[in-house]
Order: sequence, then structure tokens, then C-alpha cells
Amino acid sequence: MPIQIKRIYEPASPADGKRILVDRLWPRGMSKESAQIDLWPKELTPSTALRRWFHQDDAMESRWDEFRTRYRVELETQSQAIITLRELLKKQSLTLLTAAKNMQHNHATFLRELILDELDE
Repeated sequence: MPIQIKRIYEPASPADGKRILVDRLWPRGMSKESAQIDLWPKELTPSTALRRWFHQDDAMESRWDEFRTRYRVELETQSQAIITLRELLKKQSLTLLTAAKNMQHNHATFLRELILDELDE
């Protein structure tokens, strides 16, 4: 089953499968009804310190490799939550939802890679 990434502000679709918000903070201007999320596992989100470091000075692209390393370390303590997502993925599609504007360099893209890499092992 696939994992897609969408901005939380995009409308929900039946093809989304299980909708999982992967941001630590609730998205501005979004009501809980319109978000239509199924899960909000805050333990899988980057820490506040890491998120602030990554977003400071709009230097995300130059910090991407270091962010991935630091985020992977944070996620090492959350293996059960990742296992839960892998088990869900075996049954249905998943959509990781984020408010991030940069859809190439954000934590959701790395989380998707990590989940898929572990499935291949």
C-alpha cells in the first residue's frame, strides 16, 4: 500500500486511506472537522528544538542532511509508533499530513522514507 504526503489544507479524498497528522502543532486556521484526521501521533514529530533549528533563517535545504540525522536519532525511541504505522500500511493506504510549505524538505518526507525503508528490510 502506498504512503502519500499532503498538505493538511488540501481537501480529504477517499484515496487518502488513513489520514495521519505528523505535525507537533495544530495547523493554523484548520478546524478539526475539516482536517478529517484519523491519528495524530505527536511522538513521531520532530522535537520543538529540532523544528525551530531546521526552520530558522529559511535555511532548510542547506540543513536537510543534518536534520535527517538528528530526526532519525529522535525517532529511535519511537520504534513502537513506527511499527504501528507499518502495520496500518499493510492493510490500507496512509496519508501523512503536514502544514509544511516545502514539500521536498520536511519531516513528513523523511518519515515516509523511514517507514518504507524499514518495510524493505
